[in-house]
Amino acid sequence: MKSYVSNVKVRYAETDQMGVVHHGNYPQYLEIARIEWLSELGISYASMEREGVMLPVFELNLKYHKPVYFDENLRIETRLRELPNVKIIFDYFIWNEQGEKVTSGSTVLVFMDAKTRKPIRCPEYILEKLKN
Repeated sequence: MKSYVSNVKVRYAETDQMGVVHHGNYPQYLEIARIEWLSELGISYASMEREGVMLPVFELNLKYHKPVYFDENLRIETRLRELPNVKIIFDYFIWNEQGEKVTSGSTVLVFMDAKTRKPIRCPEYILEKLKN
């Protein structure tokens, strides 16, 4: 399935007292990568929301393989697991500057109507972009 690589530089504020990136920052890294993945496909998250489609996170899984430190450059690969229906599933792999896998994970997001707050099917224009 379609994948995209994003880059993130670790900021000092993202580290804990031990000098390691705090585990709570990784969901933000995944969100940055996911938004860039959509953008690369020509899908604006802001436009999607203006059209009444929301995409809340339903499930988040992370596995920490190695610590990450301030000022490191991270490479985040975002992969679509399968064509979406009501939900869309992404797998993520994060590597440090030495090419070592430091974190892996996945998210499940649900397409939702902004007014009714009920699940909906993936919009057709998104499916078309994914099939090409």
